[in-house]
Amino acid sequence: MRYLLYYWPSLQGRGEPVRLALEDAGADYEDLARGPAGAQAVMRVLQGKRGTLPPFAPPVLVHGKTVVSHTAAILEWLGPRLGLVGKSERARMDAHRAQLSITDLFAEVHDTHHPIATSLYYEDQKREAKRRTEIFIAERLPKLLEYFDRAIRGPYLFGARATYVDLSLFQTIAGLSYAYPRAMKKIRKKVPALVKLHDRVAARPRIAVYLASPRRIAFNESGIFRHYDELDAL
Repeated sequence: MRYLLYYWPSLQGRGEPVRLALEDAGADYEDLARGPAGAQAVMRVLQGKRGTLPPFAPPVLVHGKTVVSHTAAILEWLGPRLGLVGKSERARMDAHRAQLSITDLFAEVHDTHHPIATSLYYEDQKREAKRRTEIFIAERLPKLLEYFDRAIRGPYLFGARATYVDLSLFQTIAGLSYAYPRAMKKIRKKVPALVKLHDRVAARPRIAVYLASPRRIAFNESGIFRHYDELDAL
């Protein structure tokens, strides 16, 4: 049965870790919002009647009668089905909590360019964004990346086999390198194991094909990872 993914058609955002998992596993899936229905497909899946609990925001994954929303919850559900997580309860729990930490990191990155409100344009909060980003790059970003770098047990985070968390860490490093190329040039030296993990994931056969294909949306200034030269402080 085909997996149906609902996410915005023009950005990577929080949907990209799910795309990477589906691509790496060679899963049969359809990225519905990138079809003829576009964003309307996303809006339809978010609709619900009073007294129900529909998905609040994308990404949303539908598989038969199963509907799962939120990136970490989708990956927790997909992991065992795609062979992208260990079989034990401990392995699944460790992967889920690692993914939740990545979710927190994504949120902090988003708040560097939208520290006041998502309803405001970046240009309306540039002063606050610059101050927020300076602190993020100096304090939070090294701490978060070094946390994962210290935890790597082998070729991948949990040892010899890749999990969905490794795919999300690849996306994290790729996104940060796009958003803050000058800052990341310095930080990358402090997290060599994480950089090697990023390169190893990029070289996985199905991921390499995906990255070179039109299915991979380019980073842009509508997603979580945005490059504004004035924010890329050293």
